[in-house]
Amino acid sequence: MEAIKNAVRDQLPPGIFQSLRVGRDALVRLSELPSLMFHPWRRMSNIRLREFQNRYAGERCFVIGNGPSLQNTDLSLLKNEFTFGMNRVYLAFKEWGFQTSFLVSINDLVIEQCRDDFQALNLPKFFSWRSRKLLFPTGKPGLNTHFLDTTYTGQKFADKLEARFWEGATVTYVCLQLAYCMGFKEVYLIGVDHNFETKGAVNKTVISDGDDPNHFSPEYFGKGFRWQLPDLETSKVAYQLADHFYQVNGRMVMDATVGGKLQVFQKIDYQSLFD
Repeated sequence: MEAIKNAVRDQLPPGIFQSLRVGRDALVRLSELPSLMFHPWRRMSNIRLREFQNRYAGERCFVIGNGPSLQNTDLSLLKNEFTFGMNRVYLAFKEWGFQTSFLVSINDLVIEQCRDDFQALNLPKFFSWRSRKLLFPTGKPGLNTHFLDTTYTGQKFADKLEARFWEGATVTYVCLQLAYCMGFKEVYLIGVDHNFETKGAVNKTVISDGDDPNHFSPEYFGKGFRWQLPDLETSKVAYQLADHFYQVNGRMVMDATVGGKLQVFQKIDYQSLFD
């Protein structure tokens, strides 16, 4: 089915596939509306989400991307910091000697293929509401699992954890919204390289045929893993929105990524944050 979808994508005029995706997202949101309002998992999740609202007011945190630059970053400095990890960041936990404070994943392909790994993690985890059936085809979520109402469309920045989160074509943007909702005043990005060696149409599903050159570990999206090519332009729009929202509300996001390509947030030297 992925091969068929990609073949169709290549024959369509530029932009039409994104329009179809927007339409599909609207239909999915409409069909999910009753469950968002009444499903017991969602209602229980909302209760737990409220406990995180502004819990860390005035604190600082680090949003850890998964780019190759992490190999040139001293992660041991973050052991006692508040940290957001994304997707398969857990592959590095043993090497680092600690796990992130939170884990966030919203991509259906990642969640589907890493379900068992996610379930085994004992830390606060945040997933898209639509992924609940991928995560828990049987059984029910534990107390560490939280569901967010995320969508592909409708540019916005959420300031409440029960609100709708625009995904902005990157889970990093969802982390920035989470950090704001939790009250963090200073947010530092690391490992957000904003650069992929693998090229192709945005959002196109591909199957890795070897080691992963785009992330901190060659196993991240290793051989046989299905993943979607990035939409860096939409991600940039999302980052600009986050930067504006933080600034007008007296907070800040700074980019401490070593050698990163992103040119939205003010840059800062990573080591200087610990002097």
